[in-house]
Amino acid sequence: MAEGRHRLLIATQNPGKVRELQQLLGEATWELVTPAAVGLADLEVVEDGESYQANAARKARAYANASGLPSLADDSGLEVDALAGAPGIHSARYAGVGLTDQDAANRRKLLDALKGIPSAQRGCRFRAVIALTHPYGPDVRFGEGVVEGRVAEDERGDLGFGYDPIFELADGRRMAELASDEKNRISHRARALADLGWALDALAVALERTSGAEKVGKDESDGGTGQAGR
Repeated sequence: MAEGRHRLLIATQNPGKVRELQQLLGEATWELVTPAAVGLADLEVVEDGESYQANAARKARAYANASGLPSLADDSGLEVDALAGAPGIHSARYAGVGLTDQDAANRRKLLDALKGIPSAQRGCRFRAVIALTHPYGPDVRFGEGVVEGRVAEDERGDLGFGYDPIFELADGRRMAELASDEKNRISHRARALADLGWALDALAVALERTSGAEKVGKDESDGGTGQAGR
């Protein structure tokens, strides 16, 4: 553990989400670690819940229990009004599973599904739910964030990942055209983390108190056995 910081596992195998969450969280309070760094690169969690919360909680619990570390997991999706909210919780595998370029296949399927739909009816939103839990703890805390837009008729931009190249903001730009610092001010994950901020702060304080109490106990034990002066 880095001096003054506690480890927090980013519970996802998606490299785009890892990068974005690392940028959003920074490392002032937490020492952020990835599944690969703790030997969990092959851990896969079945995301068959019926809500973003259910899937995020399942991932957070699985990674926390496997690693022994507090863990942060997200589930997110694109909700398209003209498709009655689809692909929603199925966004990550909308075009199927095991595809060579999953993101590109998902975007193609969505654009095909919306062919002929006029601009005024292409409203959509990115929604993210982020779950935070502690190893074997009963509680899971949640934060939720939403950003509104519309599905464009083609792709533009090479930044971001997932549906970013076809997600059009109110000013006409695509999410994939935003530099990371701007995206991290407005994105659904940024808003979900802001909503969860109180729980992250509370966990950091609790861990600090626990480690402080353990240090005092160790110092007293060392003193009691004559080890302090050695």
